[in-house]
Amino acid sequence: MVGTVEAVHRSGAYTFSKPSADAIRLLEGLGVEGDVHSGTTVKHRSRMAIDPTLPNLRQVHLIHAELHEQLREQGFSVGPGQMGENVTTRGLDILGLPTNTVLRIGESAVLRVTGLRNPCGQLNGLQAGLLKACISQDAAGNVTERRAGVMAVVLAGGMVRPGDSIVVELPAGEREPLKPV
Repeated sequence: MVGTVEAVHRSGAYTFSKPSADAIRLLEGLGVEGDVHSGTTVKHRSRMAIDPTLPNLRQVHLIHAELHEQLREQGFSVGPGQMGENVTTRGLDILGLPTNTVLRIGESAVLRVTGLRNPCGQLNGLQAGLLKACISQDAAGNVTERRAGVMAVVLAGGMVRPGDSIVVELPAGEREPLKPV
């Protein structure tokens, strides 16, 4: 499977949306250079409040551009970077990837997918009703699908730019479905 990078984003402050950039630098074991969520231990405020020593499994956030399009069809005005992602992809079913999938991006960057981003109430701060649009539930109210992208860690650093290819390497052996991280 091969997809492409549609856009890249970073923010040095705790903002929900991230401004677009011409390029981002991924740093091995840390995340996006200059992004507030970069580091070896958790950087998301809700997780830091629980245990700031936990490993950062959310170094890089990826969302597929097709999700933005689906949300626009539902009446939302959402574009790249607005949902807090670092990398907006195109042409990949990123929500269908198994845990530990490797993504090779551009000339040298390598990510390992760790899990799903759990949609949170901050989505409603962007637009009312967006959280509900990013979660599917069964008749009993159990969450059956989370549509807010995937999280990854950086295995090898490098520059990532719009137009870069994303090559998917599925893990060997039994494949574990993505869970929220």
